Amino acid sequence: MARFLLPRTLKTPVLLLLLAAPALAAAPQAFDRLTFHAAPKPLAAGATTEDWPRFLGPRHDLHSRETRLLKSWPAAGPKMVWEVARGTGHAPAVVAGDHLVMIHAMDGREVIECLHPATGQRYWKFDYAVTLGSNYGMSDAPRAGPVIDGDLVFTVGVRGDLHCLRLETGQVAWKVNLDEEHGPAPLFFGRGSCPLVDGDRLIVNVGGKHCVAAFDKRTGDLLWSAKHPWHASYASPVPAMIHGKKRVLVFAGGKTEPPAGGLLSLDPGTGAIDGEFPWRARMFASVNAASPVVVGNAAFVTESYTEGGAMVDFAADGSAKLRWKAERFASQFTTPVAHDGYLYGVDGTAGTEMVCYDAKTGREMWRDSIDMEGARLGRASLVHLDGAFLCLGAQGTLLWLDLSPKGATILAQAQLFRAPETWGVPTVSRGLLFVNQNAMGSRLICYDLRGE
Repeated sequence: MARFLLPRTLKTPVLLLLLAAPALAAAPQAFDRLTFHAAPKPLAAGATTEDWPRFLGPRHDLHSRETRLLKSWPAAGPKMVWEVARGTGHAPAVVAGDHLVMIHAMDGREVIECLHPATGQRYWKFDYAVTLGSNYGMSDAPRAGPVIDGDLVFTVGVRGDLHCLRLETGQVAWKVNLDEEHGPAPLFFGRGSCPLVDGDRLIVNVGGKHCVAAFDKRTGDLLWSAKHPWHASYASPVPAMIHGKKRVLVFAGGKTEPPAGGLLSLDPGTGAIDGEFPWRARMFASVNAASPVVVGNAAFVTESYTEGGAMVDFAADGSAKLRWKAERFASQFTTPVAHDGYLYGVDGTAGTEMVCYDAKTGREMWRDSIDMEGARLGRASLVHLDGAFLCLGAQGTLLWLDLSPKGATILAQAQLFRAPETWGVPTVSRGLLFVNQNAMGSRLICYDLRGE
């Protein structure tokens, strides 16, 4: 171990700062699981780009301001830039600047890696042991995507390992095991809710002793906790502005008997709950998993087994009431998209039909199985960008869709690969598309979506 000779006049706090100084950032390097295919095209002149630092996008609403994207491609789809073999997990990658962060499970460890988005080369890798199980024939695997906030990145693992890492180096800033410190959350496949950064707070649907808790994002200190009998879910907290007040909406409800859960409205500064709306399937083998969709002073929530969807209005005092419900807008875990006064998403446990609803009235405008030449849409994810909807189907199908209250039109289609459980939201940043293939050769793939 190296010894450091320090001046006698050096104060202890300064010494501690020196010893705790973060490691220097390293240049990204190629590694054994990376296959590089071809460099992407330059960005088109006048293209608008932005980061995708969390799985619901830069504004928590599955919208991006990216423009000048590729809207047509050969039968095989957009050109592949690189691919990285990975372990198990449904958590989508996130991107901020020249850093992409992914989490997956491999060889009995949860692995967090930071890559260069355009090359796939790796800046750093951080991993730790994890015990994985299975339920209903499905294995545990990371489901909560990383969250990048400035110089920090936050991850929640299957067994409640909450880590704050330094984005440049992967060095641990702080960590806490939610199960050990705050009690286990009753869930079927381990934890899967992404945390939410609100100012200096990291807000987590904890479950266990607390339904929701806020931590100081730089130290990990517990700032507040909100107790409620509804437990942790797989849905992620989202920010909202309700009647001019900042709120956090949490769609809670996990593996409990009797089944219980619903939508909570909290003050992000104090954790005070000012509104709640029960909404949970009446069967045990279910959880709330699609995140709330904010629509003005209301929010849409959906589950796929018995209740379907509900538009929930919030009064000025925070109290909640049902505006309308739609039993046939029942998404198992994919979050719908609100756009220009309408809601678009998939209906059914298997996600067999795409639907459009009037957000104000709850009127069903249409439903469409989307004819894709033999490929099933399944539990598909939608993202709105560059004037259209990018859709990733559950079997690896990629589509550009024109969706409006009048119907759905396929603008472009490709079968990227054929593999089930392609469930993660597609990530787009700086004209590059990142897709998880979760079965039959698990990998993260980067495609060139840059237009001319």
